[in-house]
Order: sequence, then C-alpha cells, then structure tokens
Amino acid sequence: MGWVCRWHPKCKNKKNMNKFQPAIQLYLRIALGGGYLKLGLDRLGFWGPNGSAFVSWGDWKHFMDYASELMGFLPAPLISIFAIIATAAEILFGVLLLAGLWTRFAAIGSGILAFVFAITMAISGGLRDPISYSVFTVSAASFLLATVPFYHWSTDNMLQKK
Repeated sequence: MGWVCRWHPKCKNKKNMNKFQPAIQLYLRIALGGGYLKLGLDRLGFWGPNGSAFVSWGDWKHFMDYASELMGFLPAPLISIFAIIATAAEILFGVLLLAGLWTRFAAIGSGILAFVFAITMAISGGLRDPISYSVFTVSAASFLLATVPFYHWSTDNMLQKK
C-alpha cells in the first residue's frame, strides 16, 4: 500500500498524514495573512504609487474608484464606510494571522470578509471575477483554518502554554 495508503480515507495509519499538519497550517496562515496585509496596505500606498509593479491601487483614490464601481448599488456614504472597514479589517486580519494571535477569530473574520467581497463582486459584475481571482477559495481557506483545533507555531500556542 505504501504512499497511497497514507492518503486513502480507509487507511489505518494516519500518523504519516498528521505529521505534516503543523507545517500545512502555518503555510495557510502565512499565505492568507500575507495576502490580506498586502492588499490592505496597497490602498494606503505602502508598496508604491499606482502603476508600479505588483501594485493594485497604490493610493486611496484609486481604491475608492474601484470600491465605487464594485459597490455602485449602495449609497455613496456607505461605500466610503465599507471601504474603510474592509481596509482596516484586512490589515488587522493579516497581522493577526501572520502573528498567529487570535487565529480562530482572524480566520473566521477574514472568511466572512472575503465571502462578502466575493458576493459583492458577483452582484456588480457576475461570477467570473470572484471565481477568476479565487475570492471564494480564499474565503473557504479562511474558514478551513478556523476549524483547526490547535495552532502550532503561533502566538496563541505560546500564550496557551503559560
């Protein structure tokens, strides 16, 4: 059976699979946290001006143009409020996930945030963009991270030991 047995649902030897779980959850935490932090800080110009390599918005004005297009079905004052909340939440969740602090809270919050973003994208432009940009996948990954019973290599883990 060898390698196949370790991954087969009826396999009796789950130890081999479980030994990778700490590294996989750390990878997921870093990937999600880094993504949220990168996008949140991009709106504040941290990665350079609009038009620079790897910069989506580069400043608040360009981000608000996108947010207004995306949430055009809402009154203008609400768009500004939701844009500020989303940006603050992305930065907060990114920092918390990278630090492994309040991981479950950050994972659930970021999952909800990404899901709301995906639905908003679908309402304003159809399902193509949220699927093409894997927004539903990011939301699902965040929710999956929230189900992990114990966060290895995290601030949560260090605080729990004290």
